[in-house]
Amino acid sequence: MPVTKGYKALLAEANAVVEAISPEAAASQLGSEGTVFVDLRDPREREREGRVPGARSCPRGMLEFW
Repeated sequence: MPVTKGYKALLAEANAVVEAISPEAAASQLGSEGTVFVDLRDPREREREGRVPGARSCPRGMLEFW
């Protein structure tokens, strides 16, 4: 199957539907019903830097597969 879109087009499409918010705004949503946090860091990074309370873990490289 040929690639029909480049990464810039894919990013533009995603950015058109995904709202970006500040870290402070995100932190205020932690624990809110209907809000899901996904930690995309590698397991070694999470162990080294700590976990986000209540976040689901999914390494970035596995996001599309999981």
